Amino acid sequence: MITTLIPIGNSRGVRIPKPLLNESGLGNDVEIQVKKGEIRIIAAPKKKSPANDILLLAEKTLGADWNKPEEDKAWASLQ
Repeated sequence: MITTLIPIGNSRGVRIPKPLLNESGLGNDVEIQVKKGEIRIIAAPKKKSPANDILLLAEKTLGADWNKPEEDKAWASLQ
């Protein structure tokens, strides 16, 4: 398909027809790669959820702090 670059503010862009977008499977986030003579638009890598990082950190901390003798003594008085 041949199309024309259109002005968008101080930049230029290309309108991508809906059927081509549907066929490509691209979502809202894309990555633009440039090589001499071509511009590639590909799906952006999935972002890791910050919540997963927090959960992993909490799990590591619990693993390091969980089995201490002073913890057993503290809990023993409550049983």
